[in-house]
Amino acid sequence: MPIVLRRLMVLVLFAASVQAHAQTAAQTWPVRPIKVIVSQAAGGAPDIICRLVTDRLSRALGQQVLVENRPGSGNVVGAQAAARSAPDGYTFFFATAAALVTNPYTFKSLPYDPARDFAPVAMIAKGPFFVMAHPSVPAKNLAELVAYDKANPGKLAFATDGPRNFSGILAAWLNKLAGTQILAVPYATMPQGVQDTVAGRTQLAVLAVPAAAPFIKRGDLRPLGVSFARRIPGYEDVPTIAETFPGFEFIGWFSLVAPAGTPREIVQRMNLEVDRILKDPEVAQRLANLGFYTEGAETPEGLGEFVRAELAKWARIVKEIGIQPE
Repeated sequence: MPIVLRRLMVLVLFAASVQAHAQTAAQTWPVRPIKVIVSQAAGGAPDIICRLVTDRLSRALGQQVLVENRPGSGNVVGAQAAARSAPDGYTFFFATAAALVTNPYTFKSLPYDPARDFAPVAMIAKGPFFVMAHPSVPAKNLAELVAYDKANPGKLAFATDGPRNFSGILAAWLNKLAGTQILAVPYATMPQGVQDTVAGRTQLAVLAVPAAAPFIKRGDLRPLGVSFARRIPGYEDVPTIAETFPGFEFIGWFSLVAPAGTPREIVQRMNLEVDRILKDPEVAQRLANLGFYTEGAETPEGLGEFVRAELAKWARIVKEIGIQPE
C-alpha cells in the first residue's frame, strides 16, 4: 500500500475515533460539576441572572453548576480564563455584550479572540436603556429633544459614565444621528451623574430600566425613549428611539458561550435546557423585574449570527463616532 494512502487511512481512523469519543462523552455528560465563569463581580446584574439560570440548570442536569466570578479589566479577565479552558463541556462563559462585541473596538489588543475562541450556546436576555430628561426639559420624546436642542444650542448636557462605556457611546451616537452637539459630561460613577441630572446640573442621562424605575415613579426624571426595538412591558407609553431614528437599537445582553471545540452534542443539550428554563414564566418575569427580556435561548447558530451582526454594527458605530481604542 502506498505511503500516502496509508497516511490518509490513519487520518480517517483518527478522525473517526475523535468523533466517537466526543459522542460518547456527550452521551454521558455531565458526570461532574460544571463551571460558569462570570466576568463581573458578585451582586451585579450579570451575576444575579447567571445564578438564576445556573440554579435551575443544576436541577435539570443532575450536577452542580457553579458560578465563578472573575472580574477585572472590562470583562477581559473572565473572558480570557474562559477562552483558555478545556473544551470538554465543563466550563462555560456567561458573556456580556462588552466581552464579545465592544471590547474588540475599545481595546487596542485582547488576550482572546471573541470570534475564534468561543462557541455560541444560548442567548440569555437583552436589556434596553432609557434616555432620561430632567422635568425642566420641554420635550416628551427624542424628536422634541432634538428640536429643542437645535433651537437652544448649548443648554443641554448628558451625564455619562465615560466615552467608552454604554451611556457615553449611546449619547455620542444619538448626537451623530440627530446632528446635535449635546455635551457629554463623564462621571467616575454613574450614580453621581444621575444625581446631578436629578438636581438639574445636567439635563439628560442614560439608565437601564430597573435603575430608571424609581426616578420615573417619583417624577424626578422623564423617559424620552427606550433603546429597544419595541416598546417594553410596563412602559408602553415610552416610544422607542427607533420611532425617531429608524433601525436604532442599542442594548446590553448576556449569552452563554463555550470554549471553541466543545462537542456539538453538549452545546445542543445545554441550549435545550437553557431554552426550557428561560421559557418558564416565573424565570421570564424575574428577568423582566431586573430590566432584561427573553424570548428563549434561540439556537446556537442563531446566536452566532446575532453576535456577528452586533460586531458589524459596533464597527460602524465606533467609526461614526470616532472612538479610538486604548
